[in-house]
Amino acid sequence: MYEEATQHRFMNEALKEAKKAYNKGECPIGAVIVKDGVIISKGHNEKELKKDPTAHAEISAIKKACKKLDTWRLNNCDMYVTLEPCPMCAGAIIQSRIGRLFIGALDAKSGAAGSVVDLLRVPGFNHKVEVTYGILSEECSGILKDFFKKLRKG
Repeated sequence: MYEEATQHRFMNEALKEAKKAYNKGECPIGAVIVKDGVIISKGHNEKELKKDPTAHAEISAIKKACKKLDTWRLNNCDMYVTLEPCPMCAGAIIQSRIGRLFIGALDAKSGAAGSVVDLLRVPGFNHKVEVTYGILSEECSGILKDFFKKLRKG
């Protein structure tokens, strides 16, 4: 398992992606995928920009990682994401065979890694994902709170 400093370094990279989304007026969520201690892909939300409900940070990072590795199987890869994945993204994490998931903030409204449902621990699925919660949680939740506060002031 990565040491705390390494987890923070990778989550900080995911936060940089979240800031890119924030600056585009998108819900500020970022994700990075790491293999052998190296970031191989990054992604951030672009639903509004692309007018695509599947343009989530996790999906973008998964697609880029698959292209880089020339396979759909992301075995031995880790994902760092600033907000707990939704059901669609949790399914994509399972389908892509990501081994470990590091989550910043929990999502009490649509989280699918334990908050609302836990798709990553369904016994019948053939792939299991190891999950670590709360990496830089204050920073990850803070950018979301700031975004929605700013949006409400409109």
